[in-house]
Amino acid sequence: MNTASKPILQGPRVTLRDVADGDVDGRFALGNTPDIVRMFGGDPAQVRDITRDAAQAWVDAQRAEMHAWVIEAHGALIGAIRLHSVNPVDKRAQIAIGILDPAALGKGLGTEAMQLLAAHAFDDMGLHRLGCRVLDFNTRAIAAYEKVGFVVEGRERESAIIGSDWHDDLIMGLLDRDLARLS
Repeated sequence: MNTASKPILQGPRVTLRDVADGDVDGRFALGNTPDIVRMFGGDPAQVRDITRDAAQAWVDAQRAEMHAWVIEAHGALIGAIRLHSVNPVDKRAQIAIGILDPAALGKGLGTEAMQLLAAHAFDDMGLHRLGCRVLDFNTRAIAAYEKVGFVVEGRERESAIIGSDWHDDLIMGLLDRDLARLS
């Protein structure tokens, strides 16, 4: 895939950029944190140490996505964000974000990354709507989405099993006119 047209999206504290050579090392250094894996819907009891091959596979997956960016803060990789299921006819897409660095959580970096990508989606790509799914217990992510302007539009009951417990997914949406832009 030619990623030459993928822009660098720059905010006050966060840069969204394409993958780079050093990102395998950066992803490997972040490891796999059980609590973060749980927030993504994985079973924390099944988390294993990351391997170099898994870090390379993560980088390759980011590179293969047309609308995926690495999130960088303070010169270091902290996660990734992407648009998927892009529908240009209906002018909509889904957004997914993963902050992988435990030290970067709760600092507003994910919120800033979402604002940058949403502004790009609406202003540059001409989209009208973004949607997402988030586990109902992931209050930190829900709060971040709400700061960007997302609203809860529905609940999918018992849609994810983590360990032996069922959890609901919240369905959230953001319209172009509702985006809380960076100031």
